[in-house]
Amino acid sequence: MDPTQRFSDRVENYAKFRPNYPDALIAVLQGRLPAPAVIADIGSGTGILSDQLLGAGYTVFGVEPNGPMRLESERRLGGQPRFHSVAGTAEATTLDSDSVDAVTCAQSFHWFDRIRSCEEFGRILRGPKLVLLIWNERISEDLMEEYDRILQESAPEYSRVGRRNVTDGDIADFFAPDPVELFYFPHAQRLDREGFLGRVLSSSYVPNVGQPGHEPVISKMEAFFDRHAQLGRIDFPYQTRVYLAHLNSG
Repeated sequence: MDPTQRFSDRVENYAKFRPNYPDALIAVLQGRLPAPAVIADIGSGTGILSDQLLGAGYTVFGVEPNGPMRLESERRLGGQPRFHSVAGTAEATTLDSDSVDAVTCAQSFHWFDRIRSCEEFGRILRGPKLVLLIWNERISEDLMEEYDRILQESAPEYSRVGRRNVTDGDIADFFAPDPVELFYFPHAQRLDREGFLGRVLSSSYVPNVGQPGHEPVISKMEAFFDRHAQLGRIDFPYQTRVYLAHLNSG
């Protein structure tokens, strides 16, 4: 499947049930690049991070190749004058050269062609040429290990996609010879039954409604929720991993 089209059939679940990003991440960015500044949010999806960047006072170009995802971001954020929706990719943003102060990539870098996107980031960046690669990652603990086992057993695509395919060495190579800073921030969601199942279905590797394998994986996830929910809620813990670098050398 074309990576840019993977989420077309799960926009609503993605927009409603994917987590946002920690305030501490926004604070680090503000310390390095005070607002107002211009940020290209590459692979901006439904606008989750873009919304937080706008709230911090930045001008945001949300670059998203997937039409339904981009339309949802426009619905959510189109009324804000500092938000600009762009139909583009990491490799061909369509933005002007030297037009943005920073690039953010939240839950998206693992889909990019790294050589071409590095060239494109170098073209559009000016000034500090700041780049942040961001992932919310599930914390490895008993609860999430059980959740992970269900995905491994019941979602065949799970092992083929995701952040795990990008190593620290890959990140270092992307920015070489420039140094890379690594940050970790705790984060979490508290989800009711609808939110938990919506969060499950927001992942492109989980068979969606009507697709082969959907009912078995959802049945297992419903049983998982029933085993572990307390007062009708389950905590979904994350560690937000952030790579930050100045793309000065291309």
